[in-house]
Amino acid sequence: MTSREGTAGAGAGALPRPRRREVSLKVAFSLPNIVTYIRILAVPGVLAVMQFDSRRNAFLAAMFFALASVTDFLDGYLARRFNMVSMIGKFIDPLADKLMVMGTLLMLIHLGRVSVWIVYIILAREIVVTTLRTVAAGDGLVIAARDLGKQKTAIQMIGIWALLVHYDYPIDLFHSRPIDFHILGTYFLYVSVFWSLASALEYFVGFFRALASRERRESEDRSA
Repeated sequence: MTSREGTAGAGAGALPRPRRREVSLKVAFSLPNIVTYIRILAVPGVLAVMQFDSRRNAFLAAMFFALASVTDFLDGYLARRFNMVSMIGKFIDPLADKLMVMGTLLMLIHLGRVSVWIVYIILAREIVVTTLRTVAAGDGLVIAARDLGKQKTAIQMIGIWALLVHYDYPIDLFHSRPIDFHILGTYFLYVSVFWSLASALEYFVGFFRALASRERRESEDRSA
């Protein structure tokens, strides 16, 4: 056997290199992901406080929700700032948002502070968009998060926070009368419904554009 043949034989018999792992304990418990886990763990705390409706508990639930909402922006900032963006982070971050928003909205229905139809539209939008992005990812299409979707989340969180506060509170800035946080929260939630539908439409447009762009490239490759 010549040295060339030996080299070829060795190359043919060599085992393929193992693929680099996308998920590891170090990645799973990176600082941004830990912040996201804290947000997920905060959800049962908010719901537990809401179980016993009172002015004090409403204020505590709103405070916990506000702190959890801050982590939604903090984990993304840390991931980008320290180059810790990961696949698991991209999965658990929107999951944490949905658990927090939908869990709190369902409890607000139980307390009679929000209409069922509003929650139905918000929930339906999340299911449709998540399904669309899953189908797109399975077909090799990437639909990035849209500005309308981010704005929708911010408006929803403000509305939910105000509905959690619920009661009237005098604010020195407005000497005429106290602010009715229930009305304020309902207003923001109505606005978020419009943003939810608009952002869902934006995702559909992005999906079909990505699909058309890929088919156009494939057609050009075949004709080349």
